Amino acid sequence: MLGRSRRAGPAAAATLSRLRGWDPQEEEKKEKGEQLPSLQDPLTTVREHCEQSEKCVKARERLELCDARVSSRSQTEEQCTEELFDFLHARDHCVAHKLFKSLK
Repeated sequence: MLGRSRRAGPAAAATLSRLRGWDPQEEEKKEKGEQLPSLQDPLTTVREHCEQSEKCVKARERLELCDARVSSRSQTEEQCTEELFDFLHARDHCVAHKLFKSLK
């Protein structure tokens, strides 16, 4: 038995692959271009919902006004950083309260 390599048969290899989280059938589907069921990130969904809240809408309006103001000038050092951070803070505050309720 020493010096002899052990090889798993195709059935054993498929079982090991599934146990490791890799499915050769899904890999074949990807190679053939077949559509796999699309998964949607709950974070993206919650962010989109929170961006519609009153606080986020107001923060986005301030950010857009600042962006328009900065874009209209050729010589300015203003970058709208504060307005961007205010918008992200408002959105993330809303997300923090809703995201974990949607996770399993």
